[in-house]
Amino acid sequence: MSDLTPFESLLRASGVRFPSAWQAAWEEAEATLAVVFPEGYDVLEVGRLAFESLHDDLKAEALDVLVYGWWEAEQDRKARAARFEAAGGAL
Repeated sequence: MSDLTPFESLLRASGVRFPSAWQAAWEEAEATLAVVFPEGYDVLEVGRLAFESLHDDLKAEALDVLVYGWWEAEQDRKARAARFEAAGGAL
């Protein structure tokens, strides 16, 4: 027996990916900060607010997402820097 609603089952059958708890918390934090600070805010503030809003049971998984997301971005940055240097510092 599935815990999915008929609508969720239809979405899954259609290949629609469900947002993670982390993604939902991030989007909610971003929307909140956009209202509270219409002049702008830092991405770190979004991450902190999103992380703090999660239930304790979800924080370990969210921390993994944060670490791996940072790691992927760092690896991409290093690869781009290496290509830039290999090209003699020219784009």
